Amino acid sequence: MSVLLQSISQPQLPEATPVAHLSLDSTLDELELHQCNVPVSCRGEEVMEIFNQNPLLPGVILTQNNRFVGVLSRRKLLEHMSRIYSIELFSRRPIASLYYFAEREVFCYPSHTLIVMAARRSLQRPPDLLYEPILVEVDSGEYHLLDVHQLLVAQSHIHQLTTQLLHEQTRQQMMQTEKMSSLGRMVAGVAHEFRNPVNCINGNMNFLQNYFQDLLELVEAYEAEGTVAEEVQELKEDLEFEFLKDDLPKILQTVRESAERLTKIVGSLHGFSHMGEDRYENTNLETHLENTLLILNNRLKTGITLEKHYGHIPPVYCASGQLNQVFMNLLSNAIDAVEEVKQLGKEPIITLTTQQIDESWVSIIIEDNGPGIPETIQNRIFENFFTTKPAGKGTGLGLAISHQIIVDNHHGQLSFSSTPGEGTAFEMRLPIKPVQA
Repeated sequence: MSVLLQSISQPQLPEATPVAHLSLDSTLDELELHQCNVPVSCRGEEVMEIFNQNPLLPGVILTQNNRFVGVLSRRKLLEHMSRIYSIELFSRRPIASLYYFAEREVFCYPSHTLIVMAARRSLQRPPDLLYEPILVEVDSGEYHLLDVHQLLVAQSHIHQLTTQLLHEQTRQQMMQTEKMSSLGRMVAGVAHEFRNPVNCINGNMNFLQNYFQDLLELVEAYEAEGTVAEEVQELKEDLEFEFLKDDLPKILQTVRESAERLTKIVGSLHGFSHMGEDRYENTNLETHLENTLLILNNRLKTGITLEKHYGHIPPVYCASGQLNQVFMNLLSNAIDAVEEVKQLGKEPIITLTTQQIDESWVSIIIEDNGPGIPETIQNRIFENFFTTKPAGKGTGLGLAISHQIIVDNHHGQLSFSSTPGEGTAFEMRLPIKPVQA
């Protein structure tokens, strides 16, 4: 008859901080597990001696022919052995007799089970089983025991970590909101300062073109009267009058187009300055997409192909300032993605698609042919502070905030599909009319 007694644990830490190494994703195999296999033929007094020699042992695993039979906890053994005549009945008999008399339901979890999940299920057990040890399956057919007290201490530590993380997330989001608010106020002021001189240029372009045309007609009228003075003829040659007459209208037209472009940029900046506002109204989302593209034009004109497939969607009841922030986040991410493939000699392409799904919903898709998102992290991209970008280039809040704006604020859907090596597509689905919360 042999007894296998072993304590399976991580490297010992100082007693004051026994769970300091744990994280939110920690699993049962990171805790101290006990392995004590006892044949069911072992006498009760021998099992009592095992517990006396190992005061931290929560229980023993009973086996027969090296196969699992059940679990007998220290608590149950002491409870039954303390009764009248129990010592005489069970101390010299095989432990199997006591086990079958005191048999209880066993809760078993795989070793990769999250600590928080195991703790929650453990607390849902009946009151008489609440303090029984947890059976942990390490490998197929191999079991260890976990003291429920240690499990609850670990769960408490993880709860504290969660509280700290939520506090940090709240603080970071408040900082990000304040940053966007300050940026919006600054942009609004800059847009206002631009608007006046741009309007002045636009308003005077017609006058300039009309005045130039009037002066040309005046010169032609003088020439029609007859002989032109020699001094005037020489002056025309010095000024290259024929060239000026042909080139000046082109210059004026270029200035007009530049002024009109500045007007659009000022309008886009004005819309950008309202990011984060909660004012809801019927809005043409394609116009806001174009305004966002105009702001990002400096990054797009570096060899990125932009394909647009607009389905002329109807106006959508939304907070356009908030959706501007979503467009900015998703388009910036798409640009970052295609810039990576551009360095590999592949043509960078971003595709925008809008369409009306039915009478209640519209869809906006922003797709890129970048490197894609690894499958191992696809389920985490909407988490706060999760980013794959180098330090200093990403806050990890862009997609999380976008998800909150689309799903929580607008009762819509934000999903994505990504194939590593081929690209990523984000789809926003938004209700056309107001949705009751």
